[in-house]
Amino acid sequence: QVQLAESGGGSVQAGGSLRLSCATSGYTYTSYCIGWYRQSPGKTREAVAAIDEDGRISYADSVKGRFTVSLDNTKKTLYLEMNGLEVEDTAMYYCAADQVRNCIATVGLAYWGQGTQVTVSS
Repeated sequence: QVQLAESGGGSVQAGGSLRLSCATSGYTYTSYCIGWYRQSPGKTREAVAAIDEDGRISYADSVKGRFTVSLDNTKKTLYLEMNGLEVEDTAMYYCAADQVRNCIATVGLAYWGQGTQVTVSS
């Protein structure tokens, strides 16, 4: 069974940085797409960054140049390095995975973590 567990959220001022981690178990990296998603109160969940099963990385336009996603196969952990944080980045951040291609294009994935809160103040 696929299990995902996020950590690393917190409160920072605008312009600051955070690194989120997602500990994974129960799935094969070469057959799953995995990524980061976020949801703010009153808004729909949206994709932030994802890594396809072939290693292709995609980002939402709103975070390009500021966020970096990476996957450490040895530690079985997905990371999201967030720099230049903006108030608009405030959200619950989730790690998710599924056996689909191009998971940056959907929030309908099968496996989700419990989320970690990121709050950016001005």
